[in-house]
Amino acid sequence: MKKSRLFIWIIVTAIVTAGITYSIVKPKEVSIAGNGDPFQKLRSTYDILQKGYYKDIDTDKLVEGAIKGMVESLEDPYSVYMDVEQAKSFSENISSSFEGIGAEIQESNGTILIVSPIKGSPAEEVGLKPKDVILKVDKESIEGLSVNEAVMKIRGEKGTKVNLVVRREGVGELNFTITRDTIPLETVYSEVIEDNIGKIQITKFSETTGEELAKALTDLQEEKVEGLIIDLRQNPGGLMDQALAMSELFVAKGENILQVEYNNGSKEVYKSENEAAIDLPITVLIDGGTASAGEIMAAALHQSAGIPLVGEKTFGKGTVQSAESFKDTSSVKYTTAKWLTPDGTWIHEKGIEPQIKAELPAYANLPFINPEIVLKKGDSKTEVNAAQQMLKALGYEEVSVEGYFDDSTEKAVKDFQKQHKLTVDGKITGETTMKIMELIQSKLQENDTQLEKAISVLKEKM
Repeated sequence: MKKSRLFIWIIVTAIVTAGITYSIVKPKEVSIAGNGDPFQKLRSTYDILQKGYYKDIDTDKLVEGAIKGMVESLEDPYSVYMDVEQAKSFSENISSSFEGIGAEIQESNGTILIVSPIKGSPAEEVGLKPKDVILKVDKESIEGLSVNEAVMKIRGEKGTKVNLVVRREGVGELNFTITRDTIPLETVYSEVIEDNIGKIQITKFSETTGEELAKALTDLQEEKVEGLIIDLRQNPGGLMDQALAMSELFVAKGENILQVEYNNGSKEVYKSENEAAIDLPITVLIDGGTASAGEIMAAALHQSAGIPLVGEKTFGKGTVQSAESFKDTSSVKYTTAKWLTPDGTWIHEKGIEPQIKAELPAYANLPFINPEIVLKKGDSKTEVNAAQQMLKALGYEEVSVEGYFDDSTEKAVKDFQKQHKLTVDGKITGETTMKIMELIQSKLQENDTQLEKAISVLKEKM
């Protein structure tokens, strides 16, 4: 009998408890006046939280969250709300030097990926590549973060280190430890290469890039170059007005440089007003890291000036963004239009195909090997495979590339260490790792097959 009463009491208690829970969570209807104001619901939510939330509320934080959510609901990776710190970082990226790893990133289908590393940056030196998907920053997943939130985690003071885990198509997960540095403002590099050919590399489109290009062209003209190669590889883009002004230097007056299409279907066509376009045989180098403003210039020079494109298909970003600041210096960057090539093509998510395809040697795509790890006989991992490919590219033909550190790999490492006066222990770590990667970089510079192809194409026009 006692057991029976206890059982009934438990049931009654459960029913009463459930009833209390229901009365707490059952929503009350809030009257919202039908005055046609789409923000009335937002204001009502704000009032509800201010009056009834169980903790003190930071009003500024609520407002920032609402703005952020509004922009994120567009589901456009190029439209973002930037708080004061993020807006400052964005401004530095287009107008001055900054400290970080030197890689342009974007959000794509819920992931953060590398658009392109900047020339001479730590990101380029360790071997980050366009389309690498960033999975973790300092062992912390960045899944679901916005571009600006990811940037704030990756950037940091010069000399500090950051660890990135990335996923590379066809390779798998790779681990990079990168020492942050100052990323310089300089964006144009020029030199005279073989047979009076001038080469200009443009690494991004910042506020001063047009001036830098004009100076580089003047310097090369004084050197009496007879042909020109414009290198837009690994150029993630930047300011559209700079791309327009720079393209105009090469496009004859009256020819289309760019078309901009707005959401109402109207188009604005930008034409060259340059009376004296540069009259030299020219080729342009592009690759998968050529994006946005870099693609604008590549398309303009090809379609409106007949300049051939050499290399690999570009990234494919065909939208235009504007940024507007608030009084507290926070800002919102949002997509305002599509941009189209001179002939009206939208290259978004498609890219631009070169007329002459050229790839770099296979070892150009090998991942960075962290010199802090030790690779030794008996190991079997991704880094061993990469090291074996590097050694083979450097002439150590006896190495079998299987990802297993076998006797032939150990022998090759010892031979390499003897040749370069390093500690001979058969292990790949520290100075040995750094020397292998240094020599691979030098070999790639000496064997830039895309540049060689561009020179070959240019000579046919000279």
